Amino acid sequence: MARERRAIRRIENAAARQVTFSKRRRGLFKKAEELAVLCDADVALIVFSASGKLSQFANTSMNDIIDKYSTHSKNLGKSHQQPSIDLNVEQSKYSGLNEQLAEASRGLRQMRGEELEGLSVEELHQLERKLEAGLHRVLSTKDQLFMQQISELQQKGAQLEDENSLLKKQVPQVITAGAAVVAADTENVLTEDGQSSESVMTALHSGSSHDNDDGSDISLKLSLP
Repeated sequence: MARERRAIRRIENAAARQVTFSKRRRGLFKKAEELAVLCDADVALIVFSASGKLSQFANTSMNDIIDKYSTHSKNLGKSHQQPSIDLNVEQSKYSGLNEQLAEASRGLRQMRGEELEGLSVEELHQLERKLEAGLHRVLSTKDQLFMQQISELQQKGAQLEDENSLLKKQVPQVITAGAAVVAADTENVLTEDGQSSESVMTALHSGSSHDNDDGSDISLKLSLP
């Protein structure tokens, strides 16, 4: 026959409640002892009855287990508080950066001539001095850029003049070399023509006089240009 399952609620009868407390307490302590032995765990139980009577169990020293619990609770509390502290610091930095950004944006708009209605005379003077200083820096930077560009152009002009002078020096040498080549070619042509003329003259002189059939000499006269 199955046991009737008792509903988990406060027992109204004081005697029955005390009996149930004693039985359940012994069972709870037994289970705690088994857990400590089987799993090599530190187990401590503290139970107060309805009348305020203390009942406790510990497989080792109760004080040691309580000290270990207190240390663990403190470390756990610090680990929970640290993210909160870090978050507060980050939020403070974020708020500060937002304020700086808003102030810088407002100053930029005022330098453009916007949102000037609420400024005092002194603040307007300060803004004017800032604008003058900024304009001076802009003009100074522009002058520096102009001077740098002029210097670069002057360097390029000097480089071009050097290259032009070098080319002028090389032109006579090129002309002289060309004239020498032309003269050499002309001399070669004249020499070849002269050798041809001498060959012709030699051949003509060798055959200019010969005996005819009747023993008289026939002289040939050639006119050469």
